[in-house]
Parts: sequence; C-alpha cells; structure tokens
Amino acid sequence: MNFMERALDLAEGAAGGLAPRPAVGAVIVARDGETIVGEGATQPTPGPHAEAVALGMAKGESEGGTIYCTLEPHQFRSTTPPCSQAVIDAGIRTVVCPTVDPNPQVAGRGFEHLKSVGIEVINDVDDASQQRADELIEGFAKHVKTGMPFVTVKWAMSLDGKIATRDGDSKWITGSAARAHAHSLRYRSDAVMTGIGTVLADNPRLTARDPNSGEHMCGRPYLRVVVDSTAKMPADAALLEEDGKVIQAVANGEAANRRCEVIMAPSQTEDLVDLAAVMRHLGERGCINVLVEAGERLTGSLFDCGLVDKVVVYVSTGKIIGGSDALSSVGGRGPSAMRDVARLSNVRMEQFGEDIAIIGYVD
Repeated sequence: MNFMERALDLAEGAAGGLAPRPAVGAVIVARDGETIVGEGATQPTPGPHAEAVALGMAKGESEGGTIYCTLEPHQFRSTTPPCSQAVIDAGIRTVVCPTVDPNPQVAGRGFEHLKSVGIEVINDVDDASQQRADELIEGFAKHVKTGMPFVTVKWAMSLDGKIATRDGDSKWITGSAARAHAHSLRYRSDAVMTGIGTVLADNPRLTARDPNSGEHMCGRPYLRVVVDSTAKMPADAALLEEDGKVIQAVANGEAANRRCEVIMAPSQTEDLVDLAAVMRHLGERGCINVLVEAGERLTGSLFDCGLVDKVVVYVSTGKIIGGSDALSSVGGRGPSAMRDVARLSNVRMEQFGEDIAIIGYVD
C-alpha cells in the first residue's frame, strides 16, 4: 500500500466543513513498516487535528513507527495542543510529509522541532502526491497569508466555447460524470457564488447533490452568494427553499430580499457590487474556498478585477452549439492587447466520460 496516498485520501474525504482549517490526513505505520495502526483526518474546530486522531487510534503501537501526514505538524498551541510534540511523545521515529505549513506561525518550525529530537523527516514524495497535497491546502494557504478566499471559477461549455444556446438553454452540456465532479467541488467549497442573471435564467439551487440520485450532500456548501447589484432576487427563487444561508450582495439595499442576509457593497464608480469587498467579507467569515458558477458577465468581471485564482472548465467534446447570439463563458471588459490576457499555469486535463476538464491556475 502507498501510505501517503492513503493519507491524502483521508484528507480529501474530510475536505469541506473544516474552514478556516485545512484538510489534513495522517496514517501511522508500525515499526514493521507494513501495518497501519492508526489513521485519521482533521476534525472541525475545536476537534483534534489529523495527527492526534491517528495517534489516538494507534495508542502504544506507534512507538518506533512512521507517520505519513499531508501537512507539516504544527508546533504551537492553538485550539489544540502542538501536533509536533504529540508525535514526539508517541515515540514516532520517522515523519513523511511533503508540505510545509504556509501559516507564518509554523512555516517549517514543526519540522525543525521534530528534527531537534532526532526524528527523521522525509519531505520528498512522488509528483502526483505532491500535487494532491498542495491542492488540498491552496485555499488555506491564500487565506492565512492574505485573509482572502481562494477563488475557483468553473463553467461547462461546448466544443465551440458556448455555455448555452441562443435561447439560454444549457441543460445539459456535459454528462453525468462531469456534473458529479462539479458537485464535489461545491461540497468542498465554503461558499458558492453566482450572479442574479443566472438565478433569473436558470433558477439554480446551488446545493451539492449526487447527480445520479439527486440526494443532497448534507450541510454543503456553507454559504450561497448571489451578486445582485439592483436587488432583483425573486421571492420564489429555488435557492431560498434550501437549507443554509443565502447572501445577497447588493449595491443598493432598498429592495433586498428579506429571506437573505444582505451585504451592502457598492462600487465607487458604478451602480454595481464591489466584488473585492464581497470576497473580503467572505474571508473575514472564515471562508477559504469560494466556487463561482456564473454567466459571462460576473465571470468576466471577476477576471477584470483580478480576483480569479483557478479555473475548472468542462468541455463537451461531442457538442457544437453554434449561433452568434449563443452565450460565451467570459464577458466583462477584457484586455485590449494580447500581452494583458489572463494566462494559466500548471494546466492539466482530466477525462470525465466524453467530457474533458481543463484545470489551471491564473498567473
């Protein structure tokens, strides 16, 4: 068994519902190097971290063993005791961990603490495991440094780049496998954001659901956010029928929907919502991952404001919509010169049935 992969699986299973904590997994292997004696994932605040959960399961069998963890054990007391000291007290001989904690209070000090008492620390893992570990904490890493959430924008489009027909029909561009992946993104996000145009056109619920059974994935996402500059939210919008809080971000609150929590965030130059102010508000509430599912106007505005960190684009390889009036994915002002266009790095592709997901980071 690949023990690091198991630790990553545990972390990914815990993702969603931990903010502002990162999702972390840990596996303890006995002295024989083969037997798992403890494993666990970080619990919501004020519960224990992954290392403490795994050590609690292992009990005395961790002596002389190895712990595989997806993020550096912290060395200071927060809402939980220092994990690095717990690892030392348990008699662990080796720590395998690929990722330094980006929290300035840790930032390598946990590894230094372990090494200072003679514990071997191994940071090298295979590239695939390193990528998974980095992705697990990308929201936490940004939030702990800037106070802002990590913003992922996702959309589905046909092979010719259309997100709907000329009449606005978009169900369904992609197949069930791609939609299931999209719902997993919702589940792992602290807030899902859309624009009032999408609410009026599609009447979405913005919940995380199993696309095959239609069953809701309980309690996720925490928040659903509608950017609604002129407060046009219908009283019978489907998303208001679901459990959980709905935030209506407006520039003028006179007509705000009483069933929503209202954020006043007027832009200084136009009668529009200040998107950066909305993101700052979400960060202050402890949201570390925000997923945006919107039409071309809001998506384009987020790019214009430099607020997008990552894109996930589902491409249907078997559908061409066509039509000069059919909707495209990104609107807004856009740049006037190619030197100023948004560029992606670390781009990869994943296959979901007949569909392809293109995933990349905005430079």
